[in-house]
Amino acid sequence: MKSKFVTKFTLIAFMICLLIVSKSSAQVASQENYLSPVVSMLETKWPKNRAVNVVCHGHSVPAGYFKTPVTDSLHAYPNLLRVALAEKYDNAVINIIVTAIGGEASNRGAARFDLDVLALKPDVVLIDYALNDRGMDLAQARKHWVSMIEKAQAAGAKVILLTPTPDQKSKLDDPADPLNLHAEQIRQLAAEYHVGLVDSLALFKMQMAQGKALVDFMSQSNHPNSRGHEIVAKELIKWFRLKE
Repeated sequence: MKSKFVTKFTLIAFMICLLIVSKSSAQVASQENYLSPVVSMLETKWPKNRAVNVVCHGHSVPAGYFKTPVTDSLHAYPNLLRVALAEKYDNAVINIIVTAIGGEASNRGAARFDLDVLALKPDVVLIDYALNDRGMDLAQARKHWVSMIEKAQAAGAKVILLTPTPDQKSKLDDPADPLNLHAEQIRQLAAEYHVGLVDSLALFKMQMAQGKALVDFMSQSNHPNSRGHEIVAKELIKWFRLKE
């Protein structure tokens, strides 16, 4: 009896250890080395270098919409990233390609992912859809995000997920608000797939916690202005080993 008890106890302990290891291994990729192969190519000089393609996939925010229908793509975070990388890596050929479409949610983004994103042979894929995903439930959104993440990884691309920039109509202090729920799901996906994460929503909340008014970072209710895009860009460029 004692032997059976010990064996059963050992098996349970082993299963618990497996669960702990599984949980601990699920974490967001490290800024220190996740994009090392990309940075290495950015540092490579002609004639051994090649173009580095960063694809920004999502909705109106990465597309550059400020106060609709006005766009200001020069001050949106994809172009701010482009400028920062060009200034740092002056031997690099850098293509920041925006495949974002205003008004689109992740279901449409996933549907055109092969043709509009993977066909570009991306080195890095940014995914930013949560603002518009609030029109679907979490399980549906997760399915589409997982599809894009897995396809990008299978193609050898590095992935960086972005939580949403704010909507002034949302209850940002309510954990049950859809914006917060989708943001938390994106954080979980980044950890589960061990990819990069730019937690835009948390960054804006940090500004508010410091006493700054959210309206000062927004061009309309659900679109950031240039100051808001700078918040996202400053965090994004850290993945490419750039200081603010």
